[in-house]
Amino acid sequence: MKNNIGSNTKLILLHPYIQKQGSSNRLLWVLAFISFFTLAFLLTLIYTRESITSYTSVATVSTISGSTNPPLSKAVVRALTHYASNSNNTEHMSYTDIKQIADVLRQCQQPCNLLVFGLTHETLLWKALNHNGRTVFIDENRYYAAYIEEKYPGIEAYDVQYTTKLSEMKELIAAAKEQARNECKPVQNLLFSECKLGLNDLPNQFYEVNWDVILVDGPRGYWPEAPGRMSAIFTAGVLARSKKSGNPKTHVFVHDFNQKVDRITSEEFLCKENLVKSKHMLGHFVIGRMDSNSYHFCRNHI
Repeated sequence: MKNNIGSNTKLILLHPYIQKQGSSNRLLWVLAFISFFTLAFLLTLIYTRESITSYTSVATVSTISGSTNPPLSKAVVRALTHYASNSNNTEHMSYTDIKQIADVLRQCQQPCNLLVFGLTHETLLWKALNHNGRTVFIDENRYYAAYIEEKYPGIEAYDVQYTTKLSEMKELIAAAKEQARNECKPVQNLLFSECKLGLNDLPNQFYEVNWDVILVDGPRGYWPEAPGRMSAIFTAGVLARSKKSGNPKTHVFVHDFNQKVDRITSEEFLCKENLVKSKHMLGHFVIGRMDSNSYHFCRNHI
């Protein structure tokens, strides 16, 4: 029997190496799995930390540079005015006139709001000199305004339709003075104005801006049928007196001040007592904010 049993029985031996090999493979897989996710977590943590640090640094630099961005240096302003005034363009401003405006812009509290009537040879210059502020241009030629905006994307320009004629200056001034308590008040929201000299067809947000500096260098006004600058000068005076906040004073410059029409209209709506300087072709007025119940543009109108 023993022999039978011995001959029929199969002896199976489990070698320790086989058992260890299976356990080791499973252990290696577990370790590899844990190592992979640990590495992925560390990489994600490092990347996130660097991203947050980088974002914080950029935000801090942006905040600091935005709050302490200085005006253009005198050397840069001098260079810009020099080259602009020495252009071959026959219609450019003189160095003396440009410098007066540049000096005021450099001293303007930032951000400075500059409004310019007329797209001229100096358009890019005014934009550059007021590099920390907002500069808006108004022109009577809609096609030229669109062309300038397309050519120079940083320029903000609007076209406006003037309904006045140079030959009607006396009648327009007289009518505005007679209606100073109604449609042509010196303090009003021009968006709702019915005054013929007031410009009321510009974008709504235009009338909400507190303009610090206004330059009247347009529209054209050299022949009887030309629109003249009566509306631009009247509008500049109303905008200056109607400021809601910010600096209570507004600098208003009138180019071609030596022209009779421009000088007379300025004296009526910007007022002689506000004229601080008149040199070459430029008149410089400083106009203060007025009470909403005021009905007189100048002291001599009282």
